[in-house]
Amino acid sequence: MNHNRDDFETIQARVLAYCRQAGLFVHGQQAAAAVSGGADSMALLRLLLALAEPLGIQVSACHVNHRLRGAAADADEAFVRVQCASLGVPLRVFRAGEEGLPDASGGEAGARALRYACFERLCREGIDRIALAHTVTDQAETLLFRLARGTGLHGAGGIRPVRGAYVRPLLCLTRAEVEAWCAACGQAWVTDETNLSDDYARNRLRHDALPALRQANAGAERNLARFCEKAAQADAYFARAAARLLDQAAGISPEDCPPAARAALAAGEKVYRLEVLQQADPLILEAAAHALVAPHRDPEEKYIRLLCRLVQQGSGAVQLRPGVRMRAGQGCFWQEETLPDLAGGPLEPAAFRPENGTVYPLGGGLRLCVRVEKPFFQEKTQAVHKKDLKNVADYARITMLHPALTLRSRLPGDVYRPAGRNVTKPLRKWMNEQAIPPGLRDSLPLLADGSQVVWVCGAGFAEGLAPRPGEQGIILHLEIETREGEQRGR
Repeated sequence: MNHNRDDFETIQARVLAYCRQAGLFVHGQQAAAAVSGGADSMALLRLLLALAEPLGIQVSACHVNHRLRGAAADADEAFVRVQCASLGVPLRVFRAGEEGLPDASGGEAGARALRYACFERLCREGIDRIALAHTVTDQAETLLFRLARGTGLHGAGGIRPVRGAYVRPLLCLTRAEVEAWCAACGQAWVTDETNLSDDYARNRLRHDALPALRQANAGAERNLARFCEKAAQADAYFARAAARLLDQAAGISPEDCPPAARAALAAGEKVYRLEVLQQADPLILEAAAHALVAPHRDPEEKYIRLLCRLVQQGSGAVQLRPGVRMRAGQGCFWQEETLPDLAGGPLEPAAFRPENGTVYPLGGGLRLCVRVEKPFFQEKTQAVHKKDLKNVADYARITMLHPALTLRSRLPGDVYRPAGRNVTKPLRKWMNEQAIPPGLRDSLPLLADGSQVVWVCGAGFAEGLAPRPGEQGIILHLEIETREGEQRGR
């Protein structure tokens, strides 16, 4: 028993030292612990309560019921309510779909979006810090997952101890230490049954990869976490260098820009001189590309590579998400908006006939223009910045596979297979991942064959419909224009 007490006090001291060393809290702050009811979050709550006085903080709790697991989710909520009441901790409970909150549909991405919507609401209500219960084990899993998926230095830095209002006081403890600490102080917890399933990639890493690594080296988790710390420090160094590079490259006047870049400048976007970027150290250029991608989407390694290649080529475009792409040309590099400003609600469904010159009216004074032509495809690939090839399809293939298309807005049950992703997703989940503004989703034009979406305005045709390089067959090209003929976001 004394040994357990020693462990209990040692872990408490370690967490206190870590909070101070990482600068997680400032004296006088209001901190809310995100409590799911699992061992990690219960330990987080109990440790913050024990350390509230030396840290100089006031502690409350919050719980998010995603309402995805039926009675099990309600039982977890009831457990957290009982625990907080017994500890005398103020508790704020959020339930998906209530109080104007979104539901948690769309899998893990939807559930995460719901949680952070709740956390942001807490911050608006006066909470200074949201404490999350990530551990060293979570850090190791995150690193392995990102390395397997493909990541750069920033991703290898793993979960950061501080990110805005979010802090992670348990990043100095393994999951085993957390559970041992809970046992030592008699703290019960609940287990989410989805964490036991191997249906999720992260769970397979947790159940198979990490145990194998522990057999090779008992300190594997901490070694992986230490690597994340070093990677994060290196990433911060390169991020500072990238910021200096972008500042240096941004000194360009409107008269030295092509018309499209001048429009970006007028809209408040920065335009960069390609020559400066092309002369940069490759690692610093990668860090700059990360900084440009991160505000718009998860900065996957492939997007970093695409932007760096675009800079070196000096012409072309990379679509970051529907509505935003990076473009290069005539010595300049800039971001431009590509989604049309559509007005009103859902489109009136219309049969789509892919005939040259056909025009379909859209909202906001825009129209969808259809061209059917036979250019030499490889020539068109040399001018990506002028013709968005995502909106080009093989005419024969699309008319054979989808002879009865409808131009309409989204409907429940729609699925989409984005080009280059090799995965079919519910359209709703894809829109969540792409951060398409909620007010635009119902009015965004798309082409569908039943529930199978084959083209989305701003994102382009689905996988498998693009012309094959070298072929000179007939192509179908879609373009959004104003009624006066000006090209808009395609």
